[in-house]
Amino acid sequence: MSDDRSIEVTGLVREFKGGVKAVDGVDLHVASGEIYGFLGPNGAGKSTMVKMLTTLLPPSAGRATVAGHDVATEGASVRAAIGVALQDVALDPMLTGREHMRLQGGLQGIPRAERGKRGDELLERVGLIDAADRKSKTYSGGMKRRLDLALALLHGPSILFLDEPTTGLDVQSRTALWDEVARLAREEGTTVFLTTQYLEEADVLAERVGIIDRGRIVAEGTPAQLKAQVSKPMVEVVPRDGDACGAVRRALEPFGSPVAERTAGSVAVRLTSGAEQLADIVRALDAASIAVVHLALHEPTLDDVFLAKTGRSLEGAGEPGAPPVAPVAERAAA
Repeated sequence: MSDDRSIEVTGLVREFKGGVKAVDGVDLHVASGEIYGFLGPNGAGKSTMVKMLTTLLPPSAGRATVAGHDVATEGASVRAAIGVALQDVALDPMLTGREHMRLQGGLQGIPRAERGKRGDELLERVGLIDAADRKSKTYSGGMKRRLDLALALLHGPSILFLDEPTTGLDVQSRTALWDEVARLAREEGTTVFLTTQYLEEADVLAERVGIIDRGRIVAEGTPAQLKAQVSKPMVEVVPRDGDACGAVRRALEPFGSPVAERTAGSVAVRLTSGAEQLADIVRALDAASIAVVHLALHEPTLDDVFLAKTGRSLEGAGEPGAPPVAPVAERAAA
């Protein structure tokens, strides 16, 4: 198997009957070992892209290579190099977790002597070893998702495709799944192509993000780069004395442009530089003898980026329960 773990897409098109182009000339590059977040509203072309990259759907035009193999002409080689966990988990309710792993191992051509050991290692890694001999029909939604991930990893793929894998999961299940995904990229160099509804997840896990809308890439870059394109951070101050708002405005004037009042009795400015100005702001307020009951720094979010680039919010944006996952850089340092 080639050691190439990248994804290269040039002018990729998928046209359906009636001339509808679900994917319309997409170019993108995903580097080896990178976690790439792929975002877009429903109907934007996300799932069609994943299906083409995993050889489930042939392109109408353009070219895509996955792990160095052409998706249109080297489908078998692509499938040997990738692991795929789609939105709909396909499990046999009458098989146990361990039986699923053994069956998948046989389908992947893994020698019988290795199947049991490899399967148990993965069940242990995703936290299912204690439930390995239970039928999957007794598993919770989170357990099924984790078993599906283990099955996708059984043959040691160099590239992992995850199509909205945490939709509908509780915080604990999401956190467990993302811990494993981040570890795969960090420790094993696995490339991860992720579609998700949860912008918080893309923000902290993906090293780069691509936003697709109406079949075209409308934005791409690191989360920090994309947020910087939209706006600068904003600082909001609430003085203890409601009559001191004028003094607060004067104190904050050197640091940025005023923003319309967000809440009664508050003053906000869009910073000219960024969060590094915060210490100077605190000193300026202190020098003006302004007592403050609330001071907050509001960073732009990927939802702001998504709204600016597509004119709408993503369905999962701001939903409660998104897991507090440490950024990849912090995980690597841990």
